Amino acid sequence: MTVLTMSGGATSILPRRGGFFGRMSDAFWRHPKLLLFLMLTPPLLWLGIIYIGSLIALLLQSFFSIDDFSGLVNYEFTLSTYAQLLSPTNFDIIIRTVVMAALVTVAAAMIAFPIAYYAARYAQGKWKALFYLGVMLPLWSSYLVKVYAWKLILAKEGILTWIFEKLHLSWLLDGVLNLPIVGGNSLSVSYLGTFIVFVYIWLPYMILPTQAALERVPGNLIEASADLGATPGQTFRTVLLPLALPGIVAGSIFTFSLTLGDYIIPQIIGSSRLFIGQAVYAQQGTAGNVPLAAAFSVVPIVIMALYLWAAKKQGAFDAL
Repeated sequence: MTVLTMSGGATSILPRRGGFFGRMSDAFWRHPKLLLFLMLTPPLLWLGIIYIGSLIALLLQSFFSIDDFSGLVNYEFTLSTYAQLLSPTNFDIIIRTVVMAALVTVAAAMIAFPIAYYAARYAQGKWKALFYLGVMLPLWSSYLVKVYAWKLILAKEGILTWIFEKLHLSWLLDGVLNLPIVGGNSLSVSYLGTFIVFVYIWLPYMILPTQAALERVPGNLIEASADLGATPGQTFRTVLLPLALPGIVAGSIFTFSLTLGDYIIPQIIGSSRLFIGQAVYAQQGTAGNVPLAAAFSVVPIVIMALYLWAAKKQGAFDAL
């Protein structure tokens, strides 16, 4: 029997449940922290050993070097591997990846904001359901299928070229391809094509946090701004954008970090010039230079740590 003392001095007698599971249930009831400990231990062990442990092992590998003669890893502490990141070729890879991630983030924010604003302020009932369906539907299809579909769309024999020809705008497409910043003679193997596919793939991750932030903007603030004589542009700059900024920054965490570490899109759509993900694969798989591959992997981690710190200052985590 179990005797319980209630408030006011009253007592209650509960029968003790027999069997192993009954005793466990009684123990968890008396010691709720024990249940919490047992529930949290498996995921914490997984996070600590598999995830954080692998990151620590990766960090340690980056402080080793490769022997140029034997091709074996020299397990002596050195910063020479990080010094290799500052060589013109490797540093160009880092800058190219960061610039691409920043451009994709800005473009995704510009495209996502009007879509999210319409969904937050005007869409109701079935239209809001259609909005969520339209945003989430691309996420349900295979990542590789979407990338290869875009490769076919952007190819010289693809539907995009066909549309430009039917509209007699082939000269415009040729002019775009001749620009140095495009980096290829076809959109399917160019910087511009890589940029387009990145924006398409990561756009839902920008729309949803922005829409969630705009949902929390009181409508009477916008009305009050108009009543006080503010133009739509002034209302946007002084009221709407500052209040929606945490959601935009929250979305940028996804678009920036996913672009920074992506390997597949630059490999399928990109040009011959590498991004960080490709450099990690090339150094680890082809060249066998594991320390340099680890050093390349540390770069996005450091960049995202600084980015997350800045995002937290903007209150982005409140919009996730």
